Amino acid sequence: MKKYLDIDVLSAARKRISFILDNFESIYLSFSGGKDSTIMFHLIMEQVEKRKGRKVGVLFIDLEAQYKATIDHVDNMFRIYRDFIELYWVCLPIKLRNAVSNYQPVWTAWDRKSSDIWVREKPEKDLFRNVISNEKDFPFFFDNMEFEEFIILFGDYFKDIHGGKDTACLVGIRCDESLNRFRTIASKDKETFSGQAFTTKVIDGLYNCYPIYDWKTEDIWKYHSIYPEKSYNNIYELMHKAGVPLSQQRLCQPYGDDQKRGLWLFHLLEPASWYKVVARVNGANSGALYIQENGNITGYNKIYKPEGHTWKSFCFLLLRTMPKVTREHYIGRFRDFIAGWKRRGYSNIPDEAPLELENKHWAPSWRRMCKVLLRNDWWCKGLGYSQPKSEAYSRFIEMKKAKKKNETLAL
Repeated sequence: MKKYLDIDVLSAARKRISFILDNFESIYLSFSGGKDSTIMFHLIMEQVEKRKGRKVGVLFIDLEAQYKATIDHVDNMFRIYRDFIELYWVCLPIKLRNAVSNYQPVWTAWDRKSSDIWVREKPEKDLFRNVISNEKDFPFFFDNMEFEEFIILFGDYFKDIHGGKDTACLVGIRCDESLNRFRTIASKDKETFSGQAFTTKVIDGLYNCYPIYDWKTEDIWKYHSIYPEKSYNNIYELMHKAGVPLSQQRLCQPYGDDQKRGLWLFHLLEPASWYKVVARVNGANSGALYIQENGNITGYNKIYKPEGHTWKSFCFLLLRTMPKVTREHYIGRFRDFIAGWKRRGYSNIPDEAPLELENKHWAPSWRRMCKVLLRNDWWCKGLGYSQPKSEAYSRFIEMKKAKKKNETLAL
């Protein structure tokens, strides 16, 4: 249950940030250019500017096929606070989820092989922009690195280059956005820093901190009304004009499993960027055209099976239409799903079950598997699965041990 405190959210956030600055020498902000991380940026800078000699790191992973308004905003933020930040503007080939294509379920930002059709050129490194576009600048970077892998390894790298001291990564997530985010804060099983519930241990010596976890969307814009001089991303103005309610205004890369619901907006907000995105990201155009539809086109809400088919036969039909790599990925997940329910007493998976039971994941069915395929649900969240945890950190530890061993031998 939520427990309300006798303090407003702005004062509470400032108190938490003060705690972080008092207890961590090594701090960096994970910045996306969105409304939440922008508020985080402003709030921490309020206090850093008052503390002589303090600086914090800022990690911005440039995903290439982004709104121009976002790039303009982050560039402006970096210039405003240039004297108080240690900037990492990352433009490297990082793999991202593409939920609008079966043929390219993952696409790579800044892919070297696609440099002729990049949505835009990489920003130039200058006095204010510490743009990192050389893969050798990070000792942990490897080919085909995924976004989630980079996030973990960068945190460990940042901690190491700051003397191995306990490090705080400030993340602008809010509990109201999703149940998973609420659980991140409310979990009683997680390890925290000094018992502070707004912190979560990631790896040894690295903690994620969520100072604005209790903010509502309205609180974000109330802050900007109180401080109108503070910079914010103008793309939200365009979203408002397009009729998008505050609760639905999302900025994350718009090809992900959840974010794709807002893909239809891109061509309305920035038509000059959209035609480049269509050429760059497989499935972007069809995704934008049909993502607001329901039924079999996107797998949202009620789906139906073709005449003469059972849900099982329809599932096999859908699998046969998919590229080999995609088909084999789903077959592997479905086998695990079927085996799991057989261990729970289901000798045969029913064609369908009561919708209420299916929606709560309380009963298996071939209809649930069809819905996963129609939704292009790569990690099969509709079957109760989640994205596997990255093995990147364990691999990096092995690399560090090997490097240390070689250095010892050289001595």
